[in-house]
Amino acid sequence: MTVSHHDATSRQFGTQASAYVASTVHSAGPDLDRIEAIARDAGGRALDLGCGGGHVAYRVAPHVAEVVACDLSADMLAAVAAEAEARGLGNITTRQAPAERLPFADASFDLTFCRMSAHHWRDWDAGLREARRVTRAGGRAVFIDPVALPMPLADTHLQAIELLRDPSHVRDYSVAEWSAALGRAGFLIEAVATHRLRMEFASWIARMRTAEAHVAAILSLQHGASAEVRSALAIEPDGSFLLDVAMFELRAA
Repeated sequence: MTVSHHDATSRQFGTQASAYVASTVHSAGPDLDRIEAIARDAGGRALDLGCGGGHVAYRVAPHVAEVVACDLSADMLAAVAAEAEARGLGNITTRQAPAERLPFADASFDLTFCRMSAHHWRDWDAGLREARRVTRAGGRAVFIDPVALPMPLADTHLQAIELLRDPSHVRDYSVAEWSAALGRAGFLIEAVATHRLRMEFASWIARMRTAEAHVAAILSLQHGASAEVRSALAIEPDGSFLLDVAMFELRAA
C-alpha cells in the first residue's frame, strides 16, 4: 500500500525521534547561537516550525513567553515534550501539523524559526506562505536549511545521496531559489549567512536508519565521484562530507 509524502515523512522521523533529540549535529552550531540572540532581543511568542528534536525550542524558551514546537511526527513531538519537561522548560507546547496547513490564526507569533526542515516539505511555497501568515507583520523569522550546490555536477550528487539516505527528502534549494520564494511568501530578507556542516557518515546514516542497500549505493556514488565532486563536497574516504547550510534572517512584510 502506498502512503502520502506527509505520512511517509512522519513515519520516517517518528521511529528515530530519540536520535534527533540526542543528535550533536542538530543540538549545536552558530545558527542556534544566532537564533537564541534574536529571541533574547525580541521576546514574545515563538513558533519552532518542523521542530524535529526540538533544539530551537530549547534555546529559545528561556527568552520568550511561549514556544510552540510544531512537527508532522507525533513521536517526535512526544520526545520533545519529554525533553522539555526534563529541562524544566514549562513554556514549550507541541502541535502536530504539516507546514503547508498550520492550525494557527493569522499573526499568531512574534517569532518564527525553521531549522533543517523545509527540504522535506511536499509543497515548499505553501509552507513558506503559511509561515508568513502566522507571523505578525514586522515579526522576525529565521529559516535555516541545507542548500543546493552551484555546480550542477556536484549538486546532482548531493541530491542523490540525500534521497538515498532519506526517502522523505524533497530538495535542497539554492540560495537564489530561497531568496525568490521567501519574497513571494511576503518576507523581507535582512541577512543571509552560510556555513558548512560536517556530516560524519556513520552517524548520518544511523540517525535515519538508512537501509543497507541504500548505504551501499551512497558509498558507491561517493567512491566513484569525480575529482570535482569530491572537492566540492570535501568527501572523505569513509563517505563523510561537508553540507552547505544557509541561514536567512527575515522580517514579515
